[in-house]
Amino acid sequence: MIMTLLGQVKQYRRDSILTPVFTALEVLMEVLIPFITASLIDQGIEAGNMTKVLQYGGLMLAIAFCSLACGALAGTFAASAASGFACNLRDGMYENIQRFSFSNIDKFSTAGLVTRMTTDVTNVQNSYQMILRIAVRAPFMLLCSMAMCFATNARLSLVFVAAIIVLGCVLALIVKCTTKIFDVVFRKYDALNASVQENVSAIRVVKAFVREDHENRKFTDAAGQLYQMFVKAESILAFNNPTMMLVIYGCVLSLSWFGAHLVVGGDMTTGQLTSMFSYIMSILMSLMMLSMIFVMVTMSAASGRRIAEILEEQPDLVNPDRPITEIPDGSIDFDHVSFSYKHGGSGKETLADIDLHIRSGETVGVIGGTGCGKSSLVNLISRLYDVTQGSVRVGGIDVRRYDMEALRDQVAVVLQKNVLFTGTILDNLRWGNEQATRQECEAVCRLACADEFISRLPDGYDTHIEQGGSNVSGGQKQRLCIARALLKKPRVLILDDSTSAVDTATDARIRAAFAEHIPGTTKIIIAQRVSSVEHADRILVLNEGRISGFDTHENLLSGNIIYREIYETQMKGGGDFDQPGGIGKEGEENG
Repeated sequence: MIMTLLGQVKQYRRDSILTPVFTALEVLMEVLIPFITASLIDQGIEAGNMTKVLQYGGLMLAIAFCSLACGALAGTFAASAASGFACNLRDGMYENIQRFSFSNIDKFSTAGLVTRMTTDVTNVQNSYQMILRIAVRAPFMLLCSMAMCFATNARLSLVFVAAIIVLGCVLALIVKCTTKIFDVVFRKYDALNASVQENVSAIRVVKAFVREDHENRKFTDAAGQLYQMFVKAESILAFNNPTMMLVIYGCVLSLSWFGAHLVVGGDMTTGQLTSMFSYIMSILMSLMMLSMIFVMVTMSAASGRRIAEILEEQPDLVNPDRPITEIPDGSIDFDHVSFSYKHGGSGKETLADIDLHIRSGETVGVIGGTGCGKSSLVNLISRLYDVTQGSVRVGGIDVRRYDMEALRDQVAVVLQKNVLFTGTILDNLRWGNEQATRQECEAVCRLACADEFISRLPDGYDTHIEQGGSNVSGGQKQRLCIARALLKKPRVLILDDSTSAVDTATDARIRAAFAEHIPGTTKIIIAQRVSSVEHADRILVLNEGRISGFDTHENLLSGNIIYREIYETQMKGGGDFDQPGGIGKEGEENG
């Protein structure tokens, strides 16, 4: 974990090195001041020698100025190193997340990723800055002060050794007890963020169902659990300060008692006892700073482990050594494919022995009950997941041999959950092609029947889309996403139930536009409505992850029981075709 995190220091190594260097110089100057003070008292003030007073006073002033300058430089470099380190951690995590496959993303919750990039990074940043400065300053100050104390009076310095042993034992016990608690605390942060994220993103549903009180209770429970864990951890950490004060006062009393006897007995000068009092404060302040470091490191260790999990996560899907970048055509072949989800799945095969062959330019409909594997099937084509067994070929070549960027540029997918981003309509469309002209954007919008509503908007294509597309309807959002995919001019276009919010007349116009303007593109249309797929060249019927039928509408209607039940149920106006026969078994539609 430590090496993974330190690998993100990168260009801030120089600042990270200079910080402890200047901190050490600052401490060295501070340690010399009490030693010079003792000489000033013994040789100057008590001897009545003003020359010595001026000499030692001037030297102390020069050393204090140097200490101040070194401290300022150390603080500047520490701030730069810690802030830069945090920036690199966030960049490193974000870049790695962008490389994740869907199976990698399945391991982590969205709220957990947000917590790692905010709260956890802030904890590590604060800890790193403290380590660079205080973790160098405190031990160095402690060692130098102890050395000066032993040089002044070895017997009296044994008081400090006893104090360090007592404090060290207490700190070790505190760290041991709190480490496990903080591991749980940051998982509770995930739950809290998940509650906030879910509520804010679905605020319209919450209000529509008058569930504000329920959501408030859910958030209060999550916040209350976090509160209880923090109280438990802080209650243990609270023992740190009383222990520290007990050690400080014990040392002061011991030094006063034994030191006074030594001065009276002539074994120690007044100046030496004064310097010992200065050193005892330096030693005890160092111990206090070390205790603060232990507390901070204990808290940030849990955060560091969570950050390292993201940085060390290796994408499940990688490009081959010599990837192919050109896709010959839009033909698609599934050769005895089986597939199951590694993370979050039941372990059961989502797809089993799929043997399927689609010609380039063909329009294929996919239909079946909920959880039958429709989305999983098409996710394999663009290699969003890898097959468990068998192979998927596009253009006659196994998808695992392609450069993933080239493959996904030519296999455009309009996913089940349509997403628009903050920006104008043109900005969103150009996700499909950054270099697209306005005319090209307007052309694909006509194909997707999106130009109808865009033309009615006050700012047309320059209309601003709110976060998540909240200011457009579901059907409008779907049509914009279809247009965005068309702008890629793909060889394969996959519509994963992407016209469910569009009326049947508009759905028919979209299909007609596809047939007329992109006849060479292979089109795979997943739908719940038979009317959306009945005019396809062939229709694939899936049932519980297996192929039940693959033929034309007419042939399936006469020869496939499941398809006929779906058709008859919808023609009668029942609408829900997940109930008849064996096609409506409840399952999970992944992807």
